[in-house]
Amino acid sequence: MYDAARIEVLEGREAVRKRPGMWVGSTGERGLHHMVFTVVGRAVNQVPAGRSGSVDVTLTPDGGVRVADDGSGGPFEAAGDTGGPGLEALLTSFHAGSGPSDRTIVAVGHFGVGLFVANALSSRLTAEVRWEGVRRVQEYARGVAVAPPATVAPGSGSGTTITFWPDAEIFETTRCSFAVLAERFRQVAFLNRGLRISLTDERPAGAARAVLFRFPEGVRDFVAALDAEDGAALHPDIISFEREDPRMAGTMEVALLWSGFRGERIRGFANSQATPEGGTHVDGFRDGVAAAVTAYTGERGLLTGADPEADGIAGGFTAVVSVKLDRPEFLGATSGLLGNKDVRVCVAEAVQDHLGTWFEKRPERAAEIVDRIVRGTHQD
Repeated sequence: MYDAARIEVLEGREAVRKRPGMWVGSTGERGLHHMVFTVVGRAVNQVPAGRSGSVDVTLTPDGGVRVADDGSGGPFEAAGDTGGPGLEALLTSFHAGSGPSDRTIVAVGHFGVGLFVANALSSRLTAEVRWEGVRRVQEYARGVAVAPPATVAPGSGSGTTITFWPDAEIFETTRCSFAVLAERFRQVAFLNRGLRISLTDERPAGAARAVLFRFPEGVRDFVAALDAEDGAALHPDIISFEREDPRMAGTMEVALLWSGFRGERIRGFANSQATPEGGTHVDGFRDGVAAAVTAYTGERGLLTGADPEADGIAGGFTAVVSVKLDRPEFLGATSGLLGNKDVRVCVAEAVQDHLGTWFEKRPERAAEIVDRIVRGTHQD
């Protein structure tokens, strides 16, 4: 029988190291990658505020991960009136800097736990800041500072570099998958137009490999890439738009392409996080497409009988629906389903309006698409 004397209260880094799966999901490869995403997420989030343009991630030969950005840098110590905690506080305090997840926050990983968790789960971590012409460095061992921040040399430019070595005492493997990281960074670059993010793997002896992602057209480029995966040539009729709607306290970015693809392929994202179970943004997209097609066919007498349902007209196209919300509401344990009710109506109205205008401006292409939809509906 347990009593109060048997209750173990863990705080700070001890709590993280004792139960790492609570913070990064697992002690396997999945958790290892989420720790990388945590550090990369901090760097990427310099971009929405206009303080950075690129993030460079390197897998080093000795098992480390180096994440460098060209943001404003900032002090190691508390930032005072500048708007938040310094880097030292972020690395040593569990709740430092844990602000609300609004539309400006790019969710690179599922677990928004901050640099403190990554520091606690690393055997070593080195943080470097270039700010106001000075370069300062601090080293940690399993979350504990080895020494105070030290000024090591004059620094040119600005930015932050964090290099960490995942702790082999914690993780079942400390070897990151180049393919897994590259795919997620590519996705983040698609969803955040203009972000430049690179991944370099220095581990293979004499055979370093690197990829660079930057997509000026955002989700429009995403749809083109998805269509190309099926061997299709880049189609000129990618339909895309962006819109802000105060009713849902956020923005939407939508792109779609009718092509030779026979099934439905809709990728939904909320604040750059994938929603594989869909949600109100995806439902609103389907509603909007159905309404636009129904209006177009009704005006021209192309349909008889009942109007097509949203699910009945979704075949044959590829789409990406990305929303960025001040107050995202996720449902389910894995946050794979978006629940904001206002989003459905807002996305549906925007899709119907934009697609209807596109149909009017391109009557020949619209007739071809709608004819295919009508024939498919009647065949069903």
